[in-house]
Amino acid sequence: MKALEKQIAQVISRHRLLPQGKERPVLVALSGGADSVALLRLLLRLGYTCHAAHCNFHLRGDESERDELFVRQLCQRLGVTLHVQDFATADYAAAHKVSIEMAARQLRYDWFKRLRAETGCQAVAVAHHRDDNVETLLLNLLRGSGLHGLTGMDYRRDGIVRPLLDVSRQQLTGYLGKLGQDYVTDSTNLQPDVRRNRLRLQVLPLLRQLNPAADDTLQATIERLREADRLVSDSVSQAIADTVATHDDGTESLDINKLQQFAAPQLTLFHWLDSHGFNPTQADEVWQQVQVGNLRTGALWHSPAHTLLADRGRLLLQARSDSNEDYFTLAEEPFNDPSQIARQPWEATLDADRVTLPLTARPLQRGDRFQPYGMRGSKLVSDFLTDLKLSRFDRQRQRALCDATGRIVWLPGLRTDQRCAVRPDRTTRLLRIRWHTGEH
Repeated sequence: MKALEKQIAQVISRHRLLPQGKERPVLVALSGGADSVALLRLLLRLGYTCHAAHCNFHLRGDESERDELFVRQLCQRLGVTLHVQDFATADYAAAHKVSIEMAARQLRYDWFKRLRAETGCQAVAVAHHRDDNVETLLLNLLRGSGLHGLTGMDYRRDGIVRPLLDVSRQQLTGYLGKLGQDYVTDSTNLQPDVRRNRLRLQVLPLLRQLNPAADDTLQATIERLREADRLVSDSVSQAIADTVATHDDGTESLDINKLQQFAAPQLTLFHWLDSHGFNPTQADEVWQQVQVGNLRTGALWHSPAHTLLADRGRLLLQARSDSNEDYFTLAEEPFNDPSQIARQPWEATLDADRVTLPLTARPLQRGDRFQPYGMRGSKLVSDFLTDLKLSRFDRQRQRALCDATGRIVWLPGLRTDQRCAVRPDRTTRLLRIRWHTGEH
């Protein structure tokens, strides 16, 4: 009994899972099953003050109510503060179009985060153990994971700690047996109807027949892969830093030629895209185009938060935003001398008598024309932007400032229209315009 407690204490210390020691409480995710009950008992025996959090997902009928009653009675007997939350899991899954398993996970961890803040607990402790970690390795291997996906679960991440990752379920049930501590069993875990259950109930027993130490061997493999992943991550981070430039507007650009000079260009590209929410299928599609030299300018890919654009030997990455923070301000003043004329790209000085107010700002439209300052004739705005070699992102962001007649008087940041330009010998009033964006 004491050997397991000592092992868990060492894991907590080695990985700094609870850096604030025993001064602040720990929030234990308590389902009532053997793993979470063992976690609670271990932390209490090690001297930690614990709160318990129990989720009732109402998915297993009477069994769900049985689990909640067991947890209530256990916490009352142990003197542990208990928090219980009921979830309409099936309704949430239907509304958000996710699986029941994913719905339960999202609901659980969102509540844990809120509860941790409300209670002032230093971390949320969950009962994932070595067997769970081995299953995760095999599941990710079957899905076609990259190196990081084969490193198993993290001991600590985003306020979630896993003190039991180095011990087996058999060790935990043995510990509970010595304490004389009972627990409940989730009957759905005994049914081979989902992939993880089939792996646990059918595949792993076969692996253990081939190698009785299969669990220990796979756990050791996870440890070695973690070391390799740290080394690779450092190298890839440096490669990304050398390859990706960040511009004033927040756009990132990756130079394809530089990328291909690295020893592992595909891995570098994958890590960069993965860090911005792109899935492996998208990363593979981009890489295939890069590899065959067929990265078509204008091709787009979208992640939940970013857009990726292929643009003349570069990949441009920009955060997606549904809001438009652009606006402009106006001021009129007498014209006295040429020094009053603005020279900054986000300011325009026009002849007030040659502009019909009010002004409006709008996105560019097909067929837009204007007369760029310094030119005699008009020009398609699209041709003007092409001459400037602006990317598709720049074109999408570009606005046209028009007067009441519909005429474009200024492309903010680029060029004013010659027809409303200041004429030193005739202009008497200036219209000064300042364009404001999130970056300027």
